[in-house]
Amino acid sequence: MCWVALDRGIRLATERGRPAPVGRWQRERDAVYRQIMDRGWSPERRAFRQHYATDVLDSSLLRMAAVGFITPADPMWTSTLSAMDAELVTDSLVYRYDPAASPDGLPGTEGTFSLCSFAYVNALARAGRLDKARVTFEKMLTYANHVGLYSEEIGLTGEQLGNFPQAFTDLALIDAAISLDRELDLHPRSTTQRRSPALS
Repeated sequence: MCWVALDRGIRLATERGRPAPVGRWQRERDAVYRQIMDRGWSPERRAFRQHYATDVLDSSLLRMAAVGFITPADPMWTSTLSAMDAELVTDSLVYRYDPAASPDGLPGTEGTFSLCSFAYVNALARAGRLDKARVTFEKMLTYANHVGLYSEEIGLTGEQLGNFPQAFTDLALIDAAISLDRELDLHPRSTTQRRSPALS
């Protein structure tokens, strides 16, 4: 997020004509980028990592392409997304990270995170994996309650856990729907890439 803060600060200052040390911000942004690409990438895992001292995956990485840090088609990004598929995703539900691989000190187990699941849909759509994005989106819709609201987490048997309702999840749902709709419009639809009824 340091890269995002600097990048957006540069854009705001440039587009709005505000006085700011834009040259310095550009140098700092580029230094952050280089450090993440050098130290945040695990050649062994072929994926970006939770932090520099580990090879653990983290679903916060799902924001990388959405914020413009990396392009959705970059092989480093698609490889990271595939690693997440294998380790953090169960059906359409996404865990924040693997607590066994990265102990957080909290007692008990945690469910999958609704916000992360919609961020996953967004990442899949941007990466051109439209079939999987659409199916995942439609499955996630089945976890809402009778008025379409989501809790923070979803348990393995589909029960809603944690904060309820959670506005962050609603925002992630909207963002995923917009992203999926846009990508479906931009690419020719095959028989398996028809628009979801939920997006019509």
